[in-house]
Amino acid sequence: MITDTAAAASDRSAELAQLKEKAAVGPDEQATARQHAKGKLTARERIGLLLDESSFHEIEALRRHRASGFGLENKRPYTDGVVTGWGTVHGRTVFVYAHDFRIFGGALGEAHATKIHKIMDMALAAGAPLVSLNDGAGARIQEGVTALAGYGGIFRRNTLASGVIPQISVMLGPCAGGAAYSPALTDFVFMVRETSQMFITGPDVVRAVTGEEITQNGLGGADVHAAVSGVAAFAHDDEAACLEDVRFLLSLLPSNNRETAPHQPSDDPADRLTEALQEIVPASPNQAYDVRAVIEEIVDDGEYFEIQTDWATNIVCALTRLDGHVTGVVANQPAAFAGVLDIHASEKAARFVQFCDAFSIPLVTLVDVPGFLPGVDQEHGGVIRHGAKLLYAYCNATVPRVQLIMRKAYGGAYIVMDSRSIGADISLAWPTNEIAVMGAEGAANVIFRREITAADDPDAVRAQKIKQYQTELMHPYYAAERGLVDDVIDPAATRSTIIGALAMLRSKYADIPSRKHGNPPV
Repeated sequence: MITDTAAAASDRSAELAQLKEKAAVGPDEQATARQHAKGKLTARERIGLLLDESSFHEIEALRRHRASGFGLENKRPYTDGVVTGWGTVHGRTVFVYAHDFRIFGGALGEAHATKIHKIMDMALAAGAPLVSLNDGAGARIQEGVTALAGYGGIFRRNTLASGVIPQISVMLGPCAGGAAYSPALTDFVFMVRETSQMFITGPDVVRAVTGEEITQNGLGGADVHAAVSGVAAFAHDDEAACLEDVRFLLSLLPSNNRETAPHQPSDDPADRLTEALQEIVPASPNQAYDVRAVIEEIVDDGEYFEIQTDWATNIVCALTRLDGHVTGVVANQPAAFAGVLDIHASEKAARFVQFCDAFSIPLVTLVDVPGFLPGVDQEHGGVIRHGAKLLYAYCNATVPRVQLIMRKAYGGAYIVMDSRSIGADISLAWPTNEIAVMGAEGAANVIFRREITAADDPDAVRAQKIKQYQTELMHPYYAAERGLVDDVIDPAATRSTIIGALAMLRSKYADIPSRKHGNPPV
């Protein structure tokens, strides 16, 4: 016989199930259909793609706002437009929040922000990555300053978590104003073409203030931020591919700054010869080649995950594995602008070096650089200040650092690209390396200018002096003789030598000066 107490408890359980079902389904079928018609998934569908199957644990699904005015008191949907919780990716805990565009356009109000604050605090306390799935219309105008204060709380937590847990922002819809600043504070930004945009002021405001006509995608679409502004690290054609790459990136990252990235045993022998490198890299210092082919030849199974592929293409930054251990690679790219360093390349590499250092990911730097890009635009744009960012990042890094000079390394760019003088633990070079203040032709023109000018045959004297400079100061063993290169190696031994150096450095400990923090160039 069922007692009254048991019946009441059963009714309560049924009521709870109905409420949770209502929260999970969302506002109505029409809202879901409108989301799908835009080529966009719902918040829960996105979480389902990101996390391992059936691993999601939601919190505060029944949260509702308490605002009034402008009709808000009559519209109090569950979740308040954001789904928060945790689950696993490849079996490791990950925290997530996802804006639900079907509710208030994903706009952020007080309750909405408080839910995000809580999940961010939980991620930091648990020491696990945080992924935000962004599809929101900015601050909820009806709630005024409380909505703005909610953004402030998010920004502060982004900053506190920086360098402690990985933070990944996935842009899946329009994100304007304050909604764009939180992603900018995180480690990596993913965007989806056509459906996601980021901007501080939208096209209407731009038109009203400047008279410029531009579309949302033209102003802040995925390709703009991936190739022009450098805000986005990755751009994808659809949400499924985007979220699959987020999962892959997470597999390469540690859960927090107290752990190391997951080791993945490889069938690729650590002592495999890399004889193809002699074919890939031309001996002539002025002949272009794609440094990605060098990376593929060196790393495990030729697999690597490039960051910001379409921005600052004259430098390549990638996460990969060497003998199963996650490693960051920074490489000059001779196939783009001869591999020179400039403002954008310096910023891109500096940010990547800082990230790897924060999360104890060793660094391998592949050097083939003719110098910094000359020009009025570069100088007026602050190439000194921006180049100093990369210099500061390397000098400040305490992770294991291995430098490989493949061909040329000229001037200040040689120093900046993790030279031994700024703290590289091991500096290696191929027999084709040329380390000098500048190229032989330019150096000869400066040093022997008077002799060349006064000669009866200036061209012959110039050729002679170029050869003299190359013989005396640019031969491949000049730096090794002075201890600035630890070893000159056969290119075929590159993989095994780098892996051996990183294995030796795995227990590296660096004692840094006591300070609140440095003051890097910005």
